[in-house]
Amino acid sequence: MQSIIQILFIALIGLISSCSQSLNYYTQTMHDDYRLSETELQSVQFYLSKDILLYRNLGINESKIFEGKIKIVDGLKVEEIIFPKETPGVLMFTPKQDRFAISFEEKEDSFLMFGPNKKAGGKFVLLAKEWNRRIGKVTYKGKIYNTNSQSVMAALLVDIDKAKKVSRKTKKIKGRRI
Repeated sequence: MQSIIQILFIALIGLISSCSQSLNYYTQTMHDDYRLSETELQSVQFYLSKDILLYRNLGINESKIFEGKIKIVDGLKVEEIIFPKETPGVLMFTPKQDRFAISFEEKEDSFLMFGPNKKAGGKFVLLAKEWNRRIGKVTYKGKIYNTNSQSVMAALLVDIDKAKKVSRKTKKIKGRRI
């Protein structure tokens, strides 16, 4: 009886694990190997590997915030936007071959830029316009936000099984002669 329970338990664990997502880092190697077009990449579901925190100081005329949170830090109003780990996102466009504009909201101008980082094993990580010590400057919804050094290690994840299901059909045209 004990062995039947153990076998059923192992079978249950196997069933549960087979239903779970197999999330892997999206890397430059994967990008080069799959060679997916921008249209094909737009059908791939991306996820965040870590939380991303964006924040900015609000001016006097910017006290209305529709999204995010407002905090008072040392008498200053600070807007924070948090993207939790494993938040799903989609590719909006690729401004360069190895740069992805990933949106985690329905709005067109709400995207973050990701690209490969050699120091991180080629993972596609959050890109900042500039770094000053441990603070990065990121554009989001047309505004400049700060991000901390932990957010820079946030990388894109993909469900590798679903990514493999994206198929490519290519036809090479030879031309027409008289």
